[in-house]
Amino acid sequence: MEAEESFRAYVAGRLAALSRMAYLLCGDRHAAEDLVQVTLVRVARHWERVVAGGDPDPYVRRVMVSQHVSLWRRRWRQVHVSDQLPDRAVPDRADAVTTALAVQAALAKLAPRQRAVLVLRYFEDLTEAATAEALRCSVSTVKSQTRDALAALRVKAPELAEVMS
Repeated sequence: MEAEESFRAYVAGRLAALSRMAYLLCGDRHAAEDLVQVTLVRVARHWERVVAGGDPDPYVRRVMVSQHVSLWRRRWRQVHVSDQLPDRAVPDRADAVTTALAVQAALAKLAPRQRAVLVLRYFEDLTEAATAEALRCSVSTVKSQTRDALAALRVKAPELAEVMS
């Protein structure tokens, strides 16, 4: 019972951050919700062992990235087409989201591991070592993936030049 309460407390405290990370990995709110759910189900199975090892965040991040890459490799995508338009107009918030949409589109142009490296390093603000642990790779791999991902963004998304400098 103590492990269940510990897991519930962890989820309550970290759900927003996990959801943000999943959204940045997926680029789609619904896919991100599914990714968080799948991740938490997998983590819950081993929660006692996870918390026995100390901070559960690195393990949870690793599971999330692994699940994201697995889903991406399976090309798990669903398209919902509707012939009906929304009933009401949406307020214009273009100025507030222009950069966010540009970053999201740019991230979508990257390979999953490059995207994961950038999300963990710059959006989750992890160190190179923590990113390497989450991705189960070496620090030098994180450095090279980061370098390659940023170079790819400069080519594929030149509109982000101001944001990246």
